[in-house]
Amino acid sequence: MLYEKNIYKKNHKKIDIKLGLAYPNIYRTAMSSLGYNILYNQINERENTLCERIIFPSTKSIESNTPSKYFDILSFSLQFEEDYFNVLDMLKRAEIPLKRKDRTKDDPLIIAGGPCATANPMPLSDYIDIFIIGEGEYILDKFLDTYLETEAGSLEEFLDLPGIYIPEYNNKTKINIVDDMNNAYHITEPIISQSDDEEYQTIFNNSIMLNVSRGCTRGCRFCMSSYLYRPMRQTDYKKLIDLAIKNRENTGLNKVTLIGAAVSDYGDLEKLIQGLENEGFQISTPSLRIESITKETLESLKRSGLKTITLAPESIGRLRKVINKEILEEQIFTVIKNAIELDFKIKLYFLIGIPGETKEDIEELCRYMKKIANMHTNIRNVKFSINPVIPKPHTPLQWEPYDFKDIKNKTRYIKKEMKKYNIKCESPKKGLVQYILSCGNRDIGAIIEKSLTKQPTLKEWKEHMPKYNIDDTLPWNNIDVGVNERFLKIENRRLRNLKQTPWCEIGPCYNCGACENNF
Repeated sequence: MLYEKNIYKKNHKKIDIKLGLAYPNIYRTAMSSLGYNILYNQINERENTLCERIIFPSTKSIESNTPSKYFDILSFSLQFEEDYFNVLDMLKRAEIPLKRKDRTKDDPLIIAGGPCATANPMPLSDYIDIFIIGEGEYILDKFLDTYLETEAGSLEEFLDLPGIYIPEYNNKTKINIVDDMNNAYHITEPIISQSDDEEYQTIFNNSIMLNVSRGCTRGCRFCMSSYLYRPMRQTDYKKLIDLAIKNRENTGLNKVTLIGAAVSDYGDLEKLIQGLENEGFQISTPSLRIESITKETLESLKRSGLKTITLAPESIGRLRKVINKEILEEQIFTVIKNAIELDFKIKLYFLIGIPGETKEDIEELCRYMKKIANMHTNIRNVKFSINPVIPKPHTPLQWEPYDFKDIKNKTRYIKKEMKKYNIKCESPKKGLVQYILSCGNRDIGAIIEKSLTKQPTLKEWKEHMPKYNIDDTLPWNNIDVGVNERFLKIENRRLRNLKQTPWCEIGPCYNCGACENNF
C-alpha cells in the first residue's frame, strides 16, 4: 500500500494541457530524482495545465489512473541510458506507435529531457518528437505556451525556442542553463511517500531534498556532470535554510538531504550545516568530494544522524592523474581515518578501464583497497564498488573505446583477489551496453527496439560498438553544451601525459567556453 501527501489532483475537463510525466524506472528511483519532483510541482502550478506521474512499469498515471495515450504530452525523464529500453516498452504497452513517423496528431506529443537526452539524443531520435536540452524548468513555461498556440502534429514552431532539438529537423541547439540558483525553482511542498513496500521507499525516504548547487567544474575527465552543466551555480545558504524551514512546515519532516553535483565544494557548506543544525535539522548528503571534507564536516554529519559516508577515490595515484582527479594520498587516508574514528560505515567507488591502465595497476589497486579495509576493525563496514569507465559524450574520453575483453579479465581478477572483502563489481557486459547507448548514433535505436521482443546477443551488441577518431564528426555535434571541442581535445591529449588541469574555481580560466556561452 502506498500513501502520498502533497500530490496534485486536477479536474481533467477544466484543463487546457494534460501532461504525463513519465519516468522509465521504478518508483523508488523516480521519486528520488529532484529534477523529476521539480517538474511535477512547477507544471502543476500552472492553472491551465495538469501534470500526473506515470512511473515504470505502469503505463497509467498515479493520480487518476489515466492511460498514457490519453495525455496531450508524454514527457520522459532520461537519467540513465539503460532506461531507454523501458521508454519503448512503456510506449508499446500504452498502445502508442513506437516510431515518430507512425504517430498521428491524435497521439500524444512525445518529448524527453534529462542528462542522457542532453548529452546524446541520437539513440532514441526515431522515437521522440522533441528533446529538451539542459535544465527543463528554464524553458518549461515557454514550451507549454507554444504547445497551446501550435496546431496538433506540427513541430516547426518549437524550433524558435532555445534548447530544443527536433530529430525531424536535426537542428543545432544550445543547452538551457538556469544562471541564478536563487531564482531557480525550489520545492517547498514535496511529495511525501509512505509504504511498507521497499519498492516505494525512496532513496532519500522521509527527507527534504535541498538543491544546494548545480554543475561541477572540477573537470574529472570521465564524468559527464563535470562538463554538461557548467559552470557551478550555488544557492545562497540563508535561502536554503529558509527553504528547509518552509518544507518542514509543509511536511513535518526534520531531515535534510543536500543535493548537488559537488555538494562538498559548496562555498558556504560549514555555514549551511551549522545553520541547519541550529534549526534542529538532521543532515545527510549522498556523496562528498574527498578534497573538500573536513573533520568538522564529518562531525556535524555524524551529529545529524548520518551513518554511512560515500567517497570516490576512483583509482590509484598514477591513474587519478589520467582522469584529472589528483587527490593526495594523505587526504584520502586522513578522511577515512576520521570517518572510522567517528564510527561511520564507508562506501568507496573505484574505476577500472582507465586509459593506460595495466595489469600491474589492477594488482596495486587490490592492495590499495585491502589497506583501506584493514584500517577498520570490521572490514565488512568498508564497502567497495568497482565500475568500468564508460566513455561519455561531451567529455575528454568521448573518443575512447570500451575494451570489453580487458574489463572482463580485470573484473575476474579483482573478484578473486578481493573475495574476503565487501566488494561489488559491475558487469562488463552491462558496461558495454551502456557505452553503446551513451555514444551510439541513430542506428542504435534498432537494437533497443529489438530488445522488446528478443534479447540481443553479446555478439550483436559488439557489432554496434562505436569507433571514433579524434577528428571525426560525432553523432551529438549538433548539441552545444557550452564546453567547446577544442578544450576537450586538449584535455584528451593531457590525459595521455598525466597532466593535470587544476580546478578553475581556484586557478586560471581555461576558456572551455561554458561561462562565455551561458552568461
